Amino acid sequence: MKKEAISTSKAPAAVGPYSQAIRATGDMLFLSGQVPLDPATGKLAEGGIEEQTAQSCKNLAAVLESQGLSLDNVVKTTVFITDISNFPKVNEVYRQFFKTPCPARSCVEISGLPLGAQVEIEAIAVA
Repeated sequence: MKKEAISTSKAPAAVGPYSQAIRATGDMLFLSGQVPLDPATGKLAEGGIEEQTAQSCKNLAAVLESQGLSLDNVVKTTVFITDISNFPKVNEVYRQFFKTPCPARSCVEISGLPLGAQVEIEAIAVA
C-alpha cells in the first residue's frame, strides 16, 4: 500500500498527531468504533482517559491484525470523547500508536458513550 501525507498551507495545519489528509491505494477496511473494553475481562479498561485511549487503540490494532494489517494501514480515524478538555491527553496516547505520517483525523465531543466509556475510536484502513 502506498500512503502519502497530504498537506497544504491553504488549510489549517494539524494541531495534533494527524495528517490533513492521506492519499492511499488498495483495498479499504472500515473499522467500527472501539470503546476501551478489555477483551480478557469484558470490562472497561481501568484508569483514566489515557488508559482508555490506549485500550481503544489496542482494540483497533487487534481487528487490523486479524486481517493481516496493522495501525500503519490506517488512513482515517474519528475519535469521540466525552470531555473535550481531555483532547491533549488523548493526543499524547494516540501519538504512541499512530506514527508519521499520521492518519487524517476528526475528534468530536459527545454527550455519552456505551458503558460509560470516555473515548471511542473508529478507523478506515487500506490494505
